[in-house]
Amino acid sequence: MAGSSYGKLFQITTWGESHGKALGVVIDGCPAGLPLCEADIQVFLDRRKPGKTKISTPRKEADEVEILSGVFEGKTTGTPISLIVHNTSQRSADYSEIANYYRPGHADYTFDAKYGFRDYRGGGRSSARETIGRVAAGAIASKILETLGIKLTAYTRSIGPIAIDDTKFDFQALAETPTCMPDYEASKKAEAYLEDCMKNYDSAGGVIECKIEGCPAGIGEPVFDKLDANLSKAIMSIGAVKAVEIGDGTQVASRRGSENNDAFTIKDGNVTKVTNHAGGILGGISDGSTILLRAHVKPTPSIFSPQQTVNKQGENIEVSIKGRHDPVVVPRAVVVVEAMTAITILDSLLVNMSSRMENLSKVYKNK
Repeated sequence: MAGSSYGKLFQITTWGESHGKALGVVIDGCPAGLPLCEADIQVFLDRRKPGKTKISTPRKEADEVEILSGVFEGKTTGTPISLIVHNTSQRSADYSEIANYYRPGHADYTFDAKYGFRDYRGGGRSSARETIGRVAAGAIASKILETLGIKLTAYTRSIGPIAIDDTKFDFQALAETPTCMPDYEASKKAEAYLEDCMKNYDSAGGVIECKIEGCPAGIGEPVFDKLDANLSKAIMSIGAVKAVEIGDGTQVASRRGSENNDAFTIKDGNVTKVTNHAGGILGGISDGSTILLRAHVKPTPSIFSPQQTVNKQGENIEVSIKGRHDPVVVPRAVVVVEAMTAITILDSLLVNMSSRMENLSKVYKNK
């Protein structure tokens, strides 16, 4: 299977299946000397852990991470870091009947079309549990970025028709609400909306927003590896994401240039912008402003309501999906978006180190 690796210099390879013995990630390109322990990574994994609220799957998993390699005496060695998380709550029997038919909205049919075979236990590699490796790697990337003064903040912007009010943004609410909304009032409304979805055996989608503050200007390659292009690929690689926006996103299509352009000005001796419609990226390169992206997440496809599909015998059938599923994946996907963003920004920073002779001189001259 191709396509399980991401990144150029800070490269991750995720492995494992939803109902296999374990899942994990191998990270290559992490600099030596970074203080690192399991607790640093566990904080991130706990944010995506199932079974914590009434609006997440009841599957109970500790999702405890173990560092197998790449760390010695509390610091990274510069060699590949291997991380593992054991599955402890598989109920594969819940999925036995789907071996013979294709679930609407899932990758069942496309996996069969590609490989002629699929792991039907919870989706195998296409399961959301694959993101465990991404989040673990993102925890390490985020720690490196933090040492460089770069801060990432991801949160739920909307669930269904319920969106946060920016004037009521409360960082504490982000950590306390089950929806991961930084707005207590909006979260209550979203919770009521989700309860109605569950009563009607249905699910909901939503939007995740991520801000990157402190990223210097000049990051990103100007042609095929534009920073916004790489961020879009990273976020779109998350299973439930169907669209990505940078800055004002789709709104720019209805504007005039005079409305959309960000005027430049000098502030405290530095070049800055009066507005930030571009979302911190111009020509595929960071401009020093806050980078803003949004991920649009589809409703959870596994619902108890009857749906039409086909089986492997070519017959039209009606099914109701059983098992343990999130009525909305957005709150648990917030940390996944943050992780993939961190990995992409760090990788871009490392690639950018070779863009100028002065950078090479700082490292190697007179040694």
